[in-house]
Amino acid sequence: MSAEPPSRAKNKPDSAGVVVAAFLALLAIVLVWDASKITSNTVYGMGPEVTPVVIAIGLGILAVANLFDALRGNLPARESADPVAVWLILGGLALMIAIIGLGGGFIPATSALFVTTSAAFGRRAFLADLAIALVLTTLVYLAFDKLLTLSLPAGPLERLL
Repeated sequence: MSAEPPSRAKNKPDSAGVVVAAFLALLAIVLVWDASKITSNTVYGMGPEVTPVVIAIGLGILAVANLFDALRGNLPARESADPVAVWLILGGLALMIAIIGLGGGFIPATSALFVTTSAAFGRRAFLADLAIALVLTTLVYLAFDKLLTLSLPAGPLERLL
């Protein structure tokens, strides 16, 4: 009995892998182009345009490696997706965007995403997940706001801190 996936023979190019490689390469190009549009007032050292370029380089390396494996047929077999889990995560992202957009703030928005994502992965302890999310997102908010002095979206809860 063979352990090979039934969908494609060994060493046959994987067209989905080629598409993923092309998408990664396109994303890297967009990041470099966008970073080139950033105006920097830095007179020494690195400016804000460096981070997107570093990320683009990493994406480019991933694109080349993925293309290489796709053309050689070395990518692992894909698992089937659970549509309920995908919709839960997408719903969590939409809820996060809505909460931030309506002025709810970072802590409740990110907590909502945390709870829906944990539910998508099969966890059903909603109240425990909500408590964990509130503690973690509050710590992240405080770290960014107080330690790094970077602003995250503030709502009523964040104004209490």
